[in-house]
Amino acid sequence: MTLSLGYIRDALEGAIPAIMSTVGPDGVPNVAFLSQVHYVDERHVALSYQFFSKTRRNILTRPQAQLIVMHPGTAQMYRMDLRYLRTESSGPLFERMKAHLEGIASHTGMAGVFRLLGSDIYEVTALEAPPCNTLPASVQPCSPLAALRRTSEALSTCNEFGTLVDTVLDSLQAEFGVEHALLLMLDEAGERLYTVASRGYPTSGVGSEIAMGDGVIGVCAQARTAIRISWLTHAYRYSRTIRDVAVRDGLGNTLQTEIPYPGLAEPHSQLGLPIVRGTRLLGVLFVESSQDLRFTYDHEDALVTLAGHLAASMDALRELPDSMADTRFSPAMPHANAPQDGSALAPLLVRRYCGTDSIFFDDQYLIKGVAGAILWHLLREHQATGRTEFSNRELRLDPAIRLPDVVDNLEARLILLRRRLSEQAMGIGLRKSGRGRLSLEVDRALALQEVNPG
Repeated sequence: MTLSLGYIRDALEGAIPAIMSTVGPDGVPNVAFLSQVHYVDERHVALSYQFFSKTRRNILTRPQAQLIVMHPGTAQMYRMDLRYLRTESSGPLFERMKAHLEGIASHTGMAGVFRLLGSDIYEVTALEAPPCNTLPASVQPCSPLAALRRTSEALSTCNEFGTLVDTVLDSLQAEFGVEHALLLMLDEAGERLYTVASRGYPTSGVGSEIAMGDGVIGVCAQARTAIRISWLTHAYRYSRTIRDVAVRDGLGNTLQTEIPYPGLAEPHSQLGLPIVRGTRLLGVLFVESSQDLRFTYDHEDALVTLAGHLAASMDALRELPDSMADTRFSPAMPHANAPQDGSALAPLLVRRYCGTDSIFFDDQYLIKGVAGAILWHLLREHQATGRTEFSNRELRLDPAIRLPDVVDNLEARLILLRRRLSEQAMGIGLRKSGRGRLSLEVDRALALQEVNPG
């Protein structure tokens, strides 16, 4: 069988370090280990230039090298002869390699230390598989291409944002066999991503936030490129994203507004996929696993395509006329074990901190930002008039909510709010009662309080 770089891509992952041999100007050979070899195309690979090492000095004086890589599943070795061509310090390839390195560095807070200086491009002049003892190849549990086809067909039937979110995460589990997944959307300021839905975790983490540039998710969003880490040693354990602790105006004490991030404590494989439409970043689709080498190049290719389909579907929903809407009403989400007579419960104290629109139920944090402003609008109107039916249009027109003119952002915030209310189970629920319509359900008396209204 004729070997090609595409055929041996799994051997370039770095689970087993590559071995690179160069020769100095004095004829003395040098051997170095490399963490990863980047596939460029069928004739070229790229290696990261981070330090002016002996290997690089040798290459600049004698631009030939030999590289040995090993398939992590079969232990088959591949040997290639390389010829150094050039170093790129800008462009798509450089940005992808830079983002990948930054994603790994962020695991240990080493961002800025592991800095990519350039992408060294090599031509592969020879490739062979020397005889060696090997293991049988494992059977891939599913075809990513077939899974992508079925998932795309399912997404094409979604006429509502919440259905779209659930369909993509359910399909990741059912079609791709992904056990742990998150869908995050970009906030109004373009500075943080917030979780709107998840699968496979003990807690949903809905409402948890990650700053742009933090971890695989934040770097993926910032660079707008897929980042795949197929193996994590102890040095690369995922460090929790540090959340902001807000100090409210004039309180003199600190209020915790952190929703715990639901990710695996010790992931071994991660893949972050930006959801981009044109020049707009909408969010990030993120999958992870406790297994090494869970996501291959084929998974990355398929899921990058899926993220593109998801972005297009989100954008299409913005222009969907009411006549094409999904007419199925969302069932009421369970929100309390309240008695039939809500008056038997003490009034629920709902506090709004005006500076950030943070909402607390008694002393328990619920939500902040746009979602908090939306809930405050609904509860205030309900208490004043008894209303329970509302429209998306009035939310967009309310200047107090400060909603940007992006329809899918509103839909994402409403999903987030519905699910947070359901999880807290404090006697308040929200459901979609038709396209552009909301139904508020309140099972107990409320006491609304604004803190520092200005």
